[in-house]
Amino acid sequence: MTTARAKAHSTGGLPSKDGADRRSPGRARFMGVLLILLSLISAAACYLVFSWWLPSDSERYQDYRAAEACSSRAMEQGQTDCLSTWHLTVVKTVNKTSGKSSSYEATLKDRDSWQGTVSFGDPGPLLERLAPGDQVTATAWRRDIVVLSKSGVRQNTSEAPRDELQMNAAIGVLAALVAAQTFVFGAVRLARPRDYEPFTWNPYGKRLLITITAVCFGVGLPATWIGIPWWTVPAVAVPVVVCAAGLMHRRARPRAAGGV
Repeated sequence: MTTARAKAHSTGGLPSKDGADRRSPGRARFMGVLLILLSLISAAACYLVFSWWLPSDSERYQDYRAAEACSSRAMEQGQTDCLSTWHLTVVKTVNKTSGKSSSYEATLKDRDSWQGTVSFGDPGPLLERLAPGDQVTATAWRRDIVVLSKSGVRQNTSEAPRDELQMNAAIGVLAALVAAQTFVFGAVRLARPRDYEPFTWNPYGKRLLITITAVCFGVGLPATWIGIPWWTVPAVAVPVVVCAAGLMHRRARPRAAGGV
């Protein structure tokens, strides 16, 4: 009777520790494959940033800086790579600052039937002074109104090309570092499915991801405000993250060893 109960308990009870261990390597390898796939997606995003987005924005800005005022012949031919000037009337303005839902817009019309709305990144220096009925001068480039002016006060619209490639670079570096992190974490799971500490999400992975994000934007934003070249962003952010990753790994290894 005792033998029968023991046999029933062994077949119908909880799985043994050895059985759980046999399943864990497969799960670790599966997560490793997913992490490597995620790293490939992030690497592709990085490639698009540096091969297309950043060069495209740079070329557009250079073309805008080199654009000249449209001649009468260019206007007749409908050319858009030059700067055309239009005299418009303000219909209404929106100057709303309420946290995340801020909105800065001006609705304009001409003497004919055209009417359109332009957006701004902030209210000053011109938008906050405008009122319905005001006459403004609009500068258009490639079919977009890029500047509004009135009485010598000018303000770029949101469509105006800007030399802010530093933030493009920051996003590209962020994607590259996330790709590196997820690839290493995935590769370790494939190589050591039973012992991949400390390459886990908590705490090493989470802290490293927060550090990557903070460093990329912490370098990119000041670089944009100061106006230093975009290549300084990867030149500064990558070494800082690599050093931080090394320090956090050293601190995480004793904890992982102590938990074994």
